[in-house]
Amino acid sequence: MSKTAITAAPIASVLAERWSPRSFDETYELSSREIISVIEAARWATTSNNSTPARFSILPRGSELHKAVAPALASWNAVWAPTASALIVVSVSKVHADGSPATWAHYDAGLQVGNLVVQASELGLHTHQMAGLDQAAAVAALDLHEDMEIITVIAIGKLAPADKLEGPLHEREIAPRTRIDLNDIILHGKP
Repeated sequence: MSKTAITAAPIASVLAERWSPRSFDETYELSSREIISVIEAARWATTSNNSTPARFSILPRGSELHKAVAPALASWNAVWAPTASALIVVSVSKVHADGSPATWAHYDAGLQVGNLVVQASELGLHTHQMAGLDQAAAVAALDLHEDMEIITVIAIGKLAPADKLEGPLHEREIAPRTRIDLNDIILHGKP
């Protein structure tokens, strides 16, 4: 299924073709090379002072950690996300090593995740980011330090036919991609 973005000006094809499905191939297993590739892309993202604040917990489908974290997904996400090849839990520390607040950690982690998602697309993989999560249960399952905060969970794998999904999930899967109008996100200096 293709959901090419309709844009006001050309953008890189890896960005135009990227979208977040809910139907994943339940048989596809990520290779070590694919995992390393997406995490390397995240590692080389632009971050303030090269801080690279995001930390990644890679939970292959069927692993003990996957089994422990998947039930912490919100009910809507818990229906489809566990079928992806893996869940990647992204967390950041709320403080720097010196104890000062990690003010830009979320922004920088977002840049890291952006690189990860684009690299996954380049590899022919799909991703879907989720915020719907029982934070406390996931933090406990991963035994994260009290300074760590989960910011997203990413389902990653190969696309499966939309017909695997039913009802509202199927309807959302086949719906066209949409965004707010370009002019609505430019506050000043409109072209």
